[in-house]
Amino acid sequence: MSGELAGARPPASFAELDAGELARLAEALKAERARQAEGLNRAAEEALKLVPALARGAVRKVLFR
Repeated sequence: MSGELAGARPPASFAELDAGELARLAEALKAERARQAEGLNRAAEEALKLVPALARGAVRKVLFR
């Protein structure tokens, strides 16, 4: 679970959860992080459409090393 919390200390109430509940919570956190990452990627690609076509490649390299 600590991996899903990115090093943050889990709330004390997590100690009350059984292994199955912790597993479901961990999976939900992973899925949400993936959804957020995909949303950020889509937003970045949409923002690149505002950059002139000739400069997009260079801007993409700078932003997405």
